[in-house]
Amino acid sequence: MTAADNRLFVEAVLWIARTGSPWRDLLACFGHWHRVYVRYHRSRDKGTWAKLLAAASDDPDLEYLMVDSRIVRVHPHGAGKKQQHEEAMGKSRGGLSTKIHATVDALGNPVRLLLIPGETSEFTQQARSVIPTKA
Repeated sequence: MTAADNRLFVEAVLWIARTGSPWRDLLACFGHWHRVYVRYHRSRDKGTWAKLLAAASDDPDLEYLMVDSRIVRVHPHGAGKKQQHEEAMGKSRGGLSTKIHATVDALGNPVRLLLIPGETSEFTQQARSVIPTKA
């Protein structure tokens, strides 16, 4: 695996995250969608993405702390069957949706991400998405 392949893989995952497209709609310039999908899920199961986020938010510059949230609709196939674990999907007037709360430091580096169901009030969740300042 070359560095170019790694960069293309990360760009493919970011494209999927940014557009919300199903894996089958991944652009051909990123490679075959199923290989990217399998590689992503293997790295997710190993905890690679959680480690990357933790490394990026390891030493935050807390001079400024910015919180933003966005509501995204869940793809019709995203609901799937009822499962044992809780998922951040909720029914609202527009259908199934999820709210993403992102907290970044003064440099724009991610500090914390929080997913909540779409019908949950943002006011009750904003405090959970912000980290306490260091003493």
